[in-house]
Amino acid sequence: MPETTTTTPAIDGSTLTNQLFQLLRLKTTPVGIQMFERVEDMEAVPKIRRPNGAIYTTDQIIGQAARLGFTVGITAADLVGPQCAAVIGLAPQNEEWQAGKPFAGVWFATEEDAAAHQRAMHCVPYGRYQAMAVSPLSSGRLTPDICLVYANPAQMILLINGLQWTGYRKLEWGAVGESACSDSWGRALATGEPSLSLPCFPERRYGGVPDDEMLMALKPEHLAKALQGLAALARNGLRYPIPPYEVQSDVRAGMSVSYGKK
Repeated sequence: MPETTTTTPAIDGSTLTNQLFQLLRLKTTPVGIQMFERVEDMEAVPKIRRPNGAIYTTDQIIGQAARLGFTVGITAADLVGPQCAAVIGLAPQNEEWQAGKPFAGVWFATEEDAAAHQRAMHCVPYGRYQAMAVSPLSSGRLTPDICLVYANPAQMILLINGLQWTGYRKLEWGAVGESACSDSWGRALATGEPSLSLPCFPERRYGGVPDDEMLMALKPEHLAKALQGLAALARNGLRYPIPPYEVQSDVRAGMSVSYGKK
């Protein structure tokens, strides 16, 4: 008998985006990141913008897509230094980088603390990729390796609940503090795991992340799974916005809606 093959259904970024806005009422555009082994392939993306001499942080590049709707492509030469480039595998995590001396006395008390921070970061291994592009998920211009969803804590816990609707497992994350992009897109790109972060000072100062937003980075298929779970939760009355229940009211009336006899 001939061999049969199974293929993963194509992910429709526009549909995922519409579902996110419908189910979670996001205020920030979800975006996709694609890594490229060749610069020429990144530059061939439709309507791609290039920095053209400007130097940015990766946070700013992500922000241009999420806040302005741009499709932007970069190489390591477009980024302010190896800290940004190393997280996405565009610069080596070499001995100098691992020492983290620029952070000593700024973010950490000692050089030992700075080096420990560098070792704790999730980074894409260096050597495979030469470029990165980011674009609104709905644009369809990329085949994203991961999606980025900015949301407030109430929206984010429901997104997590959606991920856990089927095939439940406990989700655990960490916080490196400064360079929290390694907790989100760095970790998701390096491990393929859904990755939650508290955006750090530079992400908010340079990337335009508002005070109330957290960031989830996850593969498109994980986002599609989460949205299926969110839709199921919504049918059970567990949806955003979460209506507050008066703190001195008898809880039985409210709980019975979810847990009473069907």
